[in-house]
Amino acid sequence: MFDCLGDEAVKHIVIGTAGHIDHGKSSLVKALTGVDPDRLKEEKARGITIDLGFARYSHESTEFSFVDVPGHERFVRNMLAGVSGIDGVLLVIAADESVMPQTREHLDICRLLNVQTGIVALTKVDLVDADTLELVRLETRELVDGTFLEDAMVVPVSSRSGKGLSQLRDGLTNLAGTISARDEDGIPRVPIDRAFTMKGFGTVITGTQVAGRIEKNAELSLMPIARKVKVRNIQVHGVNENNSSAGQRVAINLAGVDVGELRRGDTLTSPRGLVASAKIDATVKMLEDARPLKHGSRVRFHQGTTEVMARVSLGAECVSGDEDVNGQVFSSTLEGGASAFIRLHLERLVAVSRGDRFVLRTYSPPITIAGGVVLDPRMSKIRLRSGAGWARLKRLRGSDGDAVETMIEETAGIGVTVGELVPRIG
Repeated sequence: MFDCLGDEAVKHIVIGTAGHIDHGKSSLVKALTGVDPDRLKEEKARGITIDLGFARYSHESTEFSFVDVPGHERFVRNMLAGVSGIDGVLLVIAADESVMPQTREHLDICRLLNVQTGIVALTKVDLVDADTLELVRLETRELVDGTFLEDAMVVPVSSRSGKGLSQLRDGLTNLAGTISARDEDGIPRVPIDRAFTMKGFGTVITGTQVAGRIEKNAELSLMPIARKVKVRNIQVHGVNENNSSAGQRVAINLAGVDVGELRRGDTLTSPRGLVASAKIDATVKMLEDARPLKHGSRVRFHQGTTEVMARVSLGAECVSGDEDVNGQVFSSTLEGGASAFIRLHLERLVAVSRGDRFVLRTYSPPITIAGGVVLDPRMSKIRLRSGAGWARLKRLRGSDGDAVETMIEETAGIGVTVGELVPRIG
C-alpha cells in the first residue's frame, strides 16, 4: 500500500463509487480525476456505466484509485466485482432524486462486505434549491443512521460547476489518513476483473491487488485452475513497474496461459496460496428486510470478482454465549436479520481462503439477501446439521489459533503440513 519515491512514501487508496443509476457517479469521478471511467462504446452511447471503470489522481503523498461501478439493478453483479477490493466508499446521491432503491442496495452490499469508511456526495446540487437540498440531506442522514457511514462527511457537489469538489478532495485526503495500510507480506492476490490479449504481448489480466506484493518475472499460479504462470510485465495505471503491491490497480502480462482459459473471478496468487473449493463452511447474516432463506435454496454466491451459483445447507443459528450443543435447533428457514452456520455447495470451483467475505443473492429475481464469512474453504466430513458439526463451526468462528487446532485435530493423528494449512487459513 506504500511505495517509496525518493524520501517520500506514497500511500495507495482504492475508493469505490456506489449509488443509483444516473446519480452522477462517473461524472463526479471525471470531475475529480480528469479521466472518464466509462471506457465502453455502449456506456458512452447510453450514458450509463455497464461495466467497471477506473481512474486515479494523486494528492500530496496519497494516490487515489477510483473504481466506478454501475448503478443499474441489472448490473449489480458488476458492482459487486468492483467493491470487493476497496478501502472506502464514495456514496453518491443525486440532489434532484434523493435516496433510491439502488442507493439502499449498494449501501447494504458495502455493509455486508465490511467496508468500514467512506464519504457521501450529494451531486447535481446546481439543479435544486436550498430547501430541496436540505430535505435530501435529512433523508441521507436517515439512510446512513446506524451504518458505518453514520458519522461520514456529507458534501454537496456539482460536477458541472465544480462546486464542492475542493471540499470533497480534502475529505478524501482526511479519509485516507484513517485507513490502515494493507499487508504487503501476505499472500499476493489479484482477483481478475478483465482478461484480454495484446498483440505482441499475449495474455493480460487486470484487477485490484488486494494483498501481498508481486515482482516482475515471478512464478505465480492462477486459481482455481491451478495453472502455473510467469509475470512478464507489470503496469500500475498504465506505467511499467518492476513490482506492484496491495492497494494498486494493476495490469499484468502473463506467460503460460491463453486468454480463453480465463474468466472474471479467477485469482492470480502464489503457488498453493489459495484453496480451490466447491464446498465451503461459513457463517451468514441475513439483511433485516430479506425474505427467509430456505434450506437447500439455490443462490448466487459473490466473492471478489467471482459469481457462481450455489446450494445452501443451513446449520444452527449463530448465537453468543455458552450454548448447549444438544439444544441446537436446525431450522428449515433462516429469517431476516438472523445469523447461522451454513455449508455452500458451489456449482464450480472458486479460489477462497478463511476470512473471505461474500454476498448471497437470490437466484431469481437476483436480490441481495445476506453476507457471510468463510470459516473453512474445505468442507468437513462431519455432518453440518448435527451437534458435532455445530461445535466444530463454533470453534472455527473463533481465533485463527482455534481454527488451526481444529483442522489439525480433524486429521486424527495423521498430521497436516504448514503448506496445507496456509491456503486454508490465509
